[in-house]
Amino acid sequence: MVETITATYVQEDADWAITVSGRGKELTARAPGIIAARDRADQLVEELAGDGKATVVHLLNGSALDFTSAYMTARLTLPKLPPLEVPPPGSVPKQPTPASASADMKPQLPPSKQLPKAVEDRKAPAEPAPAPESKAPAKQA
Repeated sequence: MVETITATYVQEDADWAITVSGRGKELTARAPGIIAARDRADQLVEELAGDGKATVVHLLNGSALDFTSAYMTARLTLPKLPPLEVPPPGSVPKQPTPASASADMKPQLPPSKQLPKAVEDRKAPAEPAPAPESKAPAKQA
């Protein structure tokens, strides 16, 4: 038979007090946030349940719905980041424009688009080949 273990959470200032009870025992702990409190409650449940199977009910203010709502809100909320600082105009060095970049500088291709070195070595030189001479006589004026 599966026993029910109850994990009760109470917020005390910035910390959370956890009480896990079941199988005739009661364990308590504290944690700095609701996510850490849930992790700590899981550890306490393992101590109580041992190798046996247990169903755990997590309660906040006597309600599993309140706990789930608070826990999921904490899990899905993005952390607060410091505001983005934009430097004043003129303090950032300008990047070279394509026109000012060296003319013979080629953009780097991704490895999947690069030719093997053996193919690169066999490529024709960049100089244009001389135009073939035609066999037709030139007109004289």
